[in-house]
Amino acid sequence: MTAKEYISEQLENFLKFKHIEDLDIILQKPKDTKHGDFASNLALQAARHLKKKPADIAAEIRDYITIDEQYISKIEIAGPGFLNFFAASDNLFAQLSQILEQREQFGRSDLGKGKKAQVEFVSANPTGPLTIGHGRGAVFGDTICRLLEANGYDVTREYYFNNAGRQMRVLGESVRLRYLEELGETVTFPDDHYQGNYIRDIAQTIIKKHGSALKDDPESLVFKDTAEAAIFADIKQTIKRLGFEFDVFYNEKTLYDEGRIDAVVRELNKKGLIACRENATWFLSSKLGMEQDRVFVKSSGEPTYRLPDTAYHIEKIKRGYDLIIDVFGADHIAAFPDVLAAVKALDYDVEKIKVLIHQFVTLTENGEKVKMSTRKANFITLDDLMDDVGEDVTRYFFLMRNMNAHLNFDLELARTQSDENPVFYIQYAHARICSIISLGKTKQLSPDQNANFQLLKETEELNVIKHLLSFPGIVKASAVHYEPHRLVNYLFELASLFHRFYTVCRVVTEDAELSKARLSLIDAVKTVLANGLGLLGISAPEQM
Repeated sequence: MTAKEYISEQLENFLKFKHIEDLDIILQKPKDTKHGDFASNLALQAARHLKKKPADIAAEIRDYITIDEQYISKIEIAGPGFLNFFAASDNLFAQLSQILEQREQFGRSDLGKGKKAQVEFVSANPTGPLTIGHGRGAVFGDTICRLLEANGYDVTREYYFNNAGRQMRVLGESVRLRYLEELGETVTFPDDHYQGNYIRDIAQTIIKKHGSALKDDPESLVFKDTAEAAIFADIKQTIKRLGFEFDVFYNEKTLYDEGRIDAVVRELNKKGLIACRENATWFLSSKLGMEQDRVFVKSSGEPTYRLPDTAYHIEKIKRGYDLIIDVFGADHIAAFPDVLAAVKALDYDVEKIKVLIHQFVTLTENGEKVKMSTRKANFITLDDLMDDVGEDVTRYFFLMRNMNAHLNFDLELARTQSDENPVFYIQYAHARICSIISLGKTKQLSPDQNANFQLLKETEELNVIKHLLSFPGIVKASAVHYEPHRLVNYLFELASLFHRFYTVCRVVTEDAELSKARLSLIDAVKTVLANGLGLLGISAPEQM
């Protein structure tokens, strides 16, 4: 049992003793180590139940808890009733040894054991290469999958796409017009068509295969089909560069072929939630407390995306997932509540559906915003970005801010090949440790999980150990709250603590026992850095 687990158990026992059932035990790490290793506001929370001053309740809790020096050395009361707990050194050292024993498994949990999760992300229609806008959702979605997997979930990565509709018709027509241009024809190219160089590349591919045979065949599906195949191949290759692959590519067309679209309209109609107005089919979401009704099928007969999205989410639920996660860009923020309302109205459990919205990305260079447009020719693809700054930097920068915050992707900082670049700062800590361990081996000194950790008494050493031991909690919290930036911040702080330790404490010394203890400590840091970077999809180099 860890010190944190012991404290949590004692606090839970106190609540049971007082017959309080609706309070959660929250232990936080104090910003100042002088205030202990863990802090709790339980006394303040319990005040309304016990009708006492928080300070008096805090004293009651302190007296209730048994000071077991295997886990905690003392408890202090601070401020209006906060409880500060100090972990016992022996407990810290025993847990440090566990890191070296568990290695790659350290930080993992069985939180989601036996549960299936489906994460849908990227889901861009095949109309062009993935841009940096797609990149944030791609990296965020994959990292959520990695975190869930680290906590025991069986995860399915899914990509949902539509290869029909107006966007695809415009794509096909864009390729056809470039095809005619490449054949020497003079054409008028509409502003709302796709204008990137990739359209010309696809047109040239068609010329190589068909020559001018399609010149007088504006209805040919070759233009759209060739474009779709080429763009999807490009998307899959880009995703692979980011370090993952999708398990499922789900085509919206399947929903039509299997009658799921019609079934949604039919079942909603039975519940009095469908109406026909102005030759359009409306979902009467106002009856469910929404602000206004929504068009499900336009007067042209073409469904809006809310209708197939409703059918798709019902299909996901029927597959039996325990957790269904949608990773959307901010442009979906107005649509998904209507979809969930329709799914719920049809008596499906929407509680298992979690919608994660990430804000937009702004790319800056030399202090200036880089303007981008998918249909115009002035956009930067995700591949362009990875070519420029590398895959590791790309992933790190997309993850370093809370998904709810707008992300300013600073190209100048991303290109910096020094420890000013935060991802290099973390990776350099890992590489330096590898170098120190190699140096130790030349002197017949190696890490040992049975080393005498009692020799680690310096403040910098203890700070590193305490931070290492909070890693499993960070991995769990990052998954439960869907916030990978927590892990990013944790790793940066761990690297900072290591670098501070390294400047104060010489690792390989004339004292063999102390050297072994410190080598073992930095080996634990190396393990946690590698495990954490792996969860972010970032490499842990041994040399830099």
